[in-house]
Amino acid sequence: MDGKTFVEVLKILKKESKNWNAPVVAFMGRTENNPYKVLIATILSLRTKDQITALASDRLFKVADTPEKMVNLPAEEIEKLIYPVGFYKNKAKTIKEISKIILEKYAGKVPDNLEDLLSLKGVGRKTANLVLSEGYKKPAICVDVHVHRISNRLGVVKTKTPEETEFKLMEILPKKYWRDVNWVLVAFGQTICKPIKPMCDICPVKNFCEFGKIKA
Repeated sequence: MDGKTFVEVLKILKKESKNWNAPVVAFMGRTENNPYKVLIATILSLRTKDQITALASDRLFKVADTPEKMVNLPAEEIEKLIYPVGFYKNKAKTIKEISKIILEKYAGKVPDNLEDLLSLKGVGRKTANLVLSEGYKKPAICVDVHVHRISNRLGVVKTKTPEETEFKLMEILPKKYWRDVNWVLVAFGQTICKPIKPMCDICPVKNFCEFGKIKA
């Protein structure tokens, strides 16, 4: 599948996405316009289901929704608020450390460029790109397991790692579509194009999909 066809697929899925639950971090980014909350929620979401992330984020942000408030919370209190997200003890420490760095080095503002975001402890390309795309509305492609899996299933890319997928998608997609990739494909991957037993019979883009054609 070439980039032009993938754009067509994205447009179809974007229309269908109104029937699916939006990924929690993408929903937060598109309704609250708060890069700090997007950053922290993304950290919470790693190795954690969306429903648990949403509840944990809500509990945490009711108590501390700025770096200033977060650094004043004991790590033990953060742990209690975010439990049962995966690796909650480590994430509590990371959230405090990142919040402190944002205050001391960036005057309380989350960095708006990839290099500075990646310098923060615990922030990888997935998290950094999600902050850029959903927190700052900048063109960036956030590749998680869903985006990596579905891009390969569709035949858009033939890659082995999410990072390879990110760079390949950047090559073939016009920048104006970069921000759509994550939230559209994640919603699609959680609802239809699941890792095991994808629901190809009701897939709105099955006629474009290499995997679907093989299965048929």
